[in-house]
Amino acid sequence: MSFKAQWYRDKFAKKRERGFRGYPVATVAFYGPDDKRATKVSIGIIAYEGAEADPLERWFSDTIDARADPEIAEAIISFIEQHGAKSVVALDRIIGCPHEEGIDYPEGEQCAQCSFWANRERWSGDLVQ
Repeated sequence: MSFKAQWYRDKFAKKRERGFRGYPVATVAFYGPDDKRATKVSIGIIAYEGAEADPLERWFSDTIDARADPEIAEAIISFIEQHGAKSVVALDRIIGCPHEEGIDYPEGEQCAQCSFWANRERWSGDLVQ
């Protein structure tokens, strides 16, 4: 990982580790074809309790893990600061397939491109019987 990517990653980690500091809140989620490589980052800004995430931004990386991409790391910090987020909430793992149900594949079906996530609970990654 480059120095620049590590610097932004550390800055992001510090923001996340501070915990809830009030609204607006930035929610950050990583997605990938499996639980090892993130190819998508999604960030939403929640202005107040009960509000929907707006704006919502997504970044994609097909070449390297999105969590290690210096351009994406810089964009994440810039987006958080641009929207004045006082708090940052993020999981430290990939939480599911990068494809969107109803957009990239039919509602109620599983993504044909990401077999790893078929029959898995997205929050834990555990297989579901």
